Amino acid sequence: MTRLTGNALRVTVLIGENDTWHHKPLYSEIVHRARAAGLAGASVFRGIEGFGASSLIHTSRLLSLSEDLPIAIVIVDTEEHVRSFLPQLDELVTEGLVVLDDCEVIRYVGRTEDKPGKAGAKGKKSL
Repeated sequence: MTRLTGNALRVTVLIGENDTWHHKPLYSEIVHRARAAGLAGASVFRGIEGFGASSLIHTSRLLSLSEDLPIAIVIVDTEEHVRSFLPQLDELVTEGLVVLDDCEVIRYVGRTEDKPGKAGAKGKKSL
């Protein structure tokens, strides 16, 4: 398991839900490449409304525009690991926005092997 605490770098990739890479969702390709690169983790969030450089509003409220909602992929790891992954993002993201932020990791804990799926007394653990 990757250990990650203290200073880190967060990369947020903002793209459209319909963006693809070789006929599969672009967000999925980014997540799978991040995992293959050994990054600490990646999460995909689907937005309900937004606009970007094209100034077109994409929203779930209008049926005609609900097919290309905003997607955010968030990856957090050490600065070295994130920066080494940026060339892959440069290759993959031809339309969208890629943002880097300094952050501090307070807690990064995965499930233990001996208790898969057990959430414990405090409830479900995240990340």
